[in-house]
Amino acid sequence: MKLTTIDTPDGPFTLLVDGDAVLASGWTDSPDVVVARLRPADRPAHVDVVAPDDPELAFAVDAVRAYYAGDLDAVSRVPVRQSGSALQELGWRGLREIPPGAPLNYAGFAAVLGRPSAARAAGKICATNAPALFVPCHRVLRSDGSMGGFAWGTPVKESLLAREAAATAAR
Repeated sequence: MKLTTIDTPDGPFTLLVDGDAVLASGWTDSPDVVVARLRPADRPAHVDVVAPDDPELAFAVDAVRAYYAGDLDAVSRVPVRQSGSALQELGWRGLREIPPGAPLNYAGFAAVLGRPSAARAAGKICATNAPALFVPCHRVLRSDGSMGGFAWGTPVKESLLAREAAATAAR
């Protein structure tokens, strides 16, 4: 497994990659914080910290840079790998289907999953999402439209949603 950190307009962004899939990522320069997003059983014993220009990570690094350059769909084309319960895995796949610029609230997200009364479970799915940005849990809001929690801080979530709203409005 390899890990690298790149600069973004929202701060340092660290990616943990295994082969052709992103396992975890987020707005931090701490490898330990990103690795800790994985379930304990999935955490690697060793991670190689590499430069952002490592060719094996180009697919993921290039997608993040393309996202910030305006290609909001670039990150959705990157393979990810997470393990969890059947509902979590369904939810993480569902998050990838929420279009940029069209956030849902937790109840709406639960309904998309076919479990309209499971808003709390929908929230937990978002909270346990490891490959942030690639699996866009930032696109789920509280029922009143407010930001709610975000592992990487509300300012990052606000920035991502504003970027996506502006880019989709310009289309």
